[in-house]
Amino acid sequence: MLELSNLSVSYGAIEAVNSVSFTAQPGSITALIGANGAGKSSLLKTISGLVIPKQGRVILDGQDLALIKPHERARLGIAHALEGRRIFHQHTVEENLITAWHFRHPKGDFKRAQEQVYSNFPILAERRRAKAGTLSGGQQQMLILSMATLHEPQVVLLDEPSLGLAPIIISQIYDFIRGYAQEGGRIVLISEQMASLALKVADHGHVLRHGALVQSGTAEQLSGAGLASAYLS
Repeated sequence: MLELSNLSVSYGAIEAVNSVSFTAQPGSITALIGANGAGKSSLLKTISGLVIPKQGRVILDGQDLALIKPHERARLGIAHALEGRRIFHQHTVEENLITAWHFRHPKGDFKRAQEQVYSNFPILAERRRAKAGTLSGGQQQMLILSMATLHEPQVVLLDEPSLGLAPIIISQIYDFIRGYAQEGGRIVLISEQMASLALKVADHGHVLRHGALVQSGTAEQLSGAGLASAYLS
């Protein structure tokens, strides 16, 4: 279980997150919903260790992560796919996967993991020798998801995975995300501005406004309450 307790984040005088608390259960997808600047990305960065909170705790399976650095959190099984499709554009698809594999202390069989990637997204197999910068936006997002999940981490943080993508590609990506969460009891957190889209795939959701948690519930409850439009202005 992932637990956020009374978490606050500030950038100088600007308060990005204000006393947010919630839990995310294994085998589930949790959506963080809110407009640009609501604090969604700051929460994900705090979980992965890229941002140090002003107060509060991040706890994974009973372990307080306060003193654990970002690369150590990655090796504990926390993967973070940042917004903006951050890949090595001048490297091939295969070279990007190799880099992602060796970022952690690799265990297991890279070839097996690689073939699983190509099974999940056959277009990446077709373009394995192509430079990542030449891929379409959807193909780049598939590569990013594959790099994030290559080691089968238990916690996956996805920041705006649907941004700028065509509906058919979004559907493929979210099908993969849904299957990944259910397999092996993994925890997935998704940050999205498109509330209706996030709530279609999520089990639970939390609505953020100006850094504060204003509503939580099951995806069905949030969709029924009409919060998708209420907090995205």
